[in-house]
Amino acid sequence: MGDADDKRAERRNGPLPPERLVAEFREPPPEFAGCFTSLYHLTLDLPEGAERVTDYLQPEWANIRFFCGTTPEASLGDTTLEGARFVGTGPSSRACHFSLGKVRMWGVGFLPLGWARFFDADASAVTNLICDGAAHPAFAHFAPLADVLCDPESDIEAQYDALVAALSRAMRPSRDEQRIARVHAALVNGDHTSVHDLASACAMSIRTLERVCTRYFGFSPKLLMRRQRFMRSLTTFMLQRGGRPWTEAMDAHYHDQAQFTREFRDFMTMNPSEYAALDHPILTSFMEARAKVWGSAAQTLDPPAPPPPRR
Repeated sequence: MGDADDKRAERRNGPLPPERLVAEFREPPPEFAGCFTSLYHLTLDLPEGAERVTDYLQPEWANIRFFCGTTPEASLGDTTLEGARFVGTGPSSRACHFSLGKVRMWGVGFLPLGWARFFDADASAVTNLICDGAAHPAFAHFAPLADVLCDPESDIEAQYDALVAALSRAMRPSRDEQRIARVHAALVNGDHTSVHDLASACAMSIRTLERVCTRYFGFSPKLLMRRQRFMRSLTTFMLQRGGRPWTEAMDAHYHDQAQFTREFRDFMTMNPSEYAALDHPILTSFMEARAKVWGSAAQTLDPPAPPPPRR
């Protein structure tokens, strides 16, 4: 093995017992339909003196996360983050390496419609970004939530009520909601191989498609289609367990295994074999719980919900 493989091997953790990681997914009120990948509370309970648990977040939509207990150590691209109890992340096309100790955490994932309704910045301005949310202008309006969500004396129900109230105050409509829904549905449910095909399916010009994708999805239409294809493959592999080969998980639109390997390196910063050799104590358990409760294992596979009818 090379130096990178040696370092990854040193960081590996054994499988996390199921009672140590508990994920609870909350159904948001109807007025938020189509805004979130999920609202969830996660508890990571480790024995006294245990080492921090490490894993890799996959490419995903934008998120805000609030940590009560240990704070994460994370790196995404050239950015590292430590000590932040409120963490903001933009839409990503790269893996995020992180470690956690004993913690309770609230997380909110924002679908593109949610980005349109809750954020003023272009999503493209925060792609592959991880930051102290309280210190970044795109996320700072959610910083007051940390007083409740990071309070160890506050119970989960009170925290959830505070989260919903803050989201209700922050939400406002977007003129592009119908376009966002069409693009999102075409990405998740369609089988498009070119930007032209995607634009046709969305009933809009390529120029309009590119504008909508850049403003609310964060990336170009071409990269979004690549990411969607990759995440279908990665999720299949993560859920099938048992060491089955990558060839059984690869999306049918990959020409061959070499193309898939190149894509894997682009998105996850390592080869498929390196990723498969690592333990994923948090992500595997979380994805299985998410698929069982929420219907899809990863944020990028969540379909859009139709927004409420306009009056």
